Amino acid sequence: MVLPGFLAALLVLLLIGLGVWQLHRLRWKLSILAEIHAAEARPGIPLSGHPGSFTPGPFTKVVVTGRLRTDLAALYGDDVETTPQGLAQGGQLIVPLARTEGLPVLVDLGWVPLFDRVPATLPTGPTSISGYVHAPDHPWLLSASDDVPGRQFYTLDPARIGAALGLKQVAPFTLVALGRPQLGVYPMPAEHLPEPPNNHFQYALTWFGLALVVVIQFGFWARHRLRE
Repeated sequence: MVLPGFLAALLVLLLIGLGVWQLHRLRWKLSILAEIHAAEARPGIPLSGHPGSFTPGPFTKVVVTGRLRTDLAALYGDDVETTPQGLAQGGQLIVPLARTEGLPVLVDLGWVPLFDRVPATLPTGPTSISGYVHAPDHPWLLSASDDVPGRQFYTLDPARIGAALGLKQVAPFTLVALGRPQLGVYPMPAEHLPEPPNNHFQYALTWFGLALVVVIQFGFWARHRLRE
């Protein structure tokens, strides 16, 4: 019984170690979520076009002022959402925001159905939009092909989208607008900053549970061997 007992003890220690590691990961993830919630509660940082102004990183909450170019509106993605008329197909409304200083910024104003692709309620004059910075995505082998004539895009790459819309240069990020979505009011903006999944407590319970199972199984096996 020495060798099986040694292997069982080694396995139990390994499983307990994995459980403790997940608890450390849980503490780390909770600190990240606390930072995200604090950033969400703070007002956005005004984004200036002056040389030397700060360059926002991904998921930074900022405020950008300019005029929406609704004549260059496009759609990103292809999603089905619930509307007062029932389920409807649509996508994220992408509109360039022209600024008096600095490059135009592509703004993801939120989800719109195809039957109300460019809502008439969009502001036509100077407006300020608060949201978070989304780093550019890049197409890969299995990415859907963009429909440039139909202004339907499947990769959130501001440089490619801006060029397809006839803009010489745009900011190297997309601004995802934040707001309070309301059913039947379009576009429906994002309500929160993105949050990473936090399943570490469940993972820890799984590893500790497996360690307990090994102890119980070895106990049954050892009792059976001692009775022989």
